[in-house]
Amino acid sequence: MARSKPTDAPAPPTKAGKGASGSTKVDAKGVKAGKGAQGAKASKAPKLGKDGKPKVGRWSKMKTQGGQIKQAYKLTYKNDPKLPWIMLIAFVVVAAVVELIAVLFGAPLLFIPIAVLLGLLAALVVFGRRAQGSAYRQVEGQPGAAAWVLEGMRGDWRVSSGVAGTPQLDAVHRVLGRPGIILVAEGVPQRVRPLIAQEKRRIAKVVGDTPIYDIVVGDAEGQVPLKKLSSHVMKLPRNLDGAEVNSLGKRMNALGGARMPIPGGPMPGGKQMSVSQRQMRRR
Repeated sequence: MARSKPTDAPAPPTKAGKGASGSTKVDAKGVKAGKGAQGAKASKAPKLGKDGKPKVGRWSKMKTQGGQIKQAYKLTYKNDPKLPWIMLIAFVVVAAVVELIAVLFGAPLLFIPIAVLLGLLAALVVFGRRAQGSAYRQVEGQPGAAAWVLEGMRGDWRVSSGVAGTPQLDAVHRVLGRPGIILVAEGVPQRVRPLIAQEKRRIAKVVGDTPIYDIVVGDAEGQVPLKKLSSHVMKLPRNLDGAEVNSLGKRMNALGGARMPIPGGPMPGGKQMSVSQRQMRRR
């Protein structure tokens, strides 16, 4: 008996079918491309430093520092017009002294590069000191001046600004470092000393035998002038090591507490102080 042929013929491939099959291939390639792109992004992820922030290249650092120095020079020159002449005098005097020594040794040409380098170094030292003095003169007596100085100190100093204060903008700032706990008050002494005593009682519950120092910023007897605040704090004896500072920091964070709404830094002349002057003070 002869077999009957099927009456339903297979449907011819349509453009839609080709499109569907083509889309599958494209999707597959897209997935591979996507994986490749993700891999490229992962391989090009920025390197992180010890502080968890992306590392910055040397050229970017030099460019940023150069801009900060330029800005600091402009700000200092406005308040100290004699700055360029004093820097020039320092350069000439130091270079001349080096060249005089070179003449005595009978090699004046050999010492010219050394004379120029030492002259530039002297000019930069003079610039840094004049910039620091100008910055202190602008911020002295302004609310938040002590916090501005503390936050610009070199080293591992953990500053909590405005842990206590009054409506008259008297404030107490807390500093954690190798010496222990340092409470720095700025304002009228009769108003800030009770704040210091209150803060001491509050933190004594968690710091144990850790030394607690208190400083009142001012020019009266028993007070520390603003321009000497940084050096005074950094000269305190080192009573803790790095591990103890980290452990104490965690306990202080757990203590919490309200923060006074003090200004985010001194505001001489109604303007925010530039961070470039902090950078110059650190140099």
